[in-house]
Amino acid sequence: MDLDLNNKVAFVSGSSAGIGFATARALAREGAEVVINGRDAHRLEDAVKRLRDELPGARVSGVTADLATAEGVKKVTRTIPHVDVLVNNLGIYAAGDVTRVADSEWLRFFETNVLSGVRLAREWLDSMKQNNWGRIVFISSGLAINLPIDMTHYGVTKVAQLAVVRGLTEAVAGTGITVNSVLPGLTATEGVQDFVGALLEENGGTVEELQAAVFGADRPTSLLRRFIEPDEIGHLVAYLASPLAAAINGAAIPVNGGAVHRPIAA
Repeated sequence: MDLDLNNKVAFVSGSSAGIGFATARALAREGAEVVINGRDAHRLEDAVKRLRDELPGARVSGVTADLATAEGVKKVTRTIPHVDVLVNNLGIYAAGDVTRVADSEWLRFFETNVLSGVRLAREWLDSMKQNNWGRIVFISSGLAINLPIDMTHYGVTKVAQLAVVRGLTEAVAGTGITVNSVLPGLTATEGVQDFVGALLEENGGTVEELQAAVFGADRPTSLLRRFIEPDEIGHLVAYLASPLAAAINGAAIPVNGGAVHRPIAA
């Protein structure tokens, strides 16, 4: 299927690895001019090179910036005055007792996971409106609708992203701009793979055995019964970014392998 993304400019935040990198690859494969982003210049250069090597002729570049800061956002938007597609993928996560998470940590999570996307959308919305076309996609999380007890501060930022999406859709109602969110399940990003590797080193066993244990005990409602691959998220984002997805707006789309949430006991 041709997603008709030729001549579209796409920016993916936090995209030197993981879901962001997979999304950038999917967009570039469809012909979009893709700008990726990260804080580490060397990692970003390597990611650009990998995309160019894998997709000869792809138009891929990178901008190093910390988008958890207003200054970082300004650096990017000065460098790229207009984008057609904005994928707000940047995000951090960590566990923590909600009664002990410091104010500074709450603020760090909110600046990174929420305000980075708000600021980028605000900067580029005017040019999207002038063209009467644009796509904004927030990479949220399945935990936005199933708040984790041990990651409350993270979960709150993912819920906030859904509220931001709804507000933005109302602000651009009746235009050719759509704003959506994607809610991945447990995905085999580099961070998850490192975590799995550490568990295997500590406890022994195989990846298959650990995966069976995770989805048998912790996520028994998953129909997929395995970790989701980043590319499986990237494919959906590329579709949402395309003209073909014009009727999908204000949606929160789960990509969780068919998992449903266990009912809360009365």
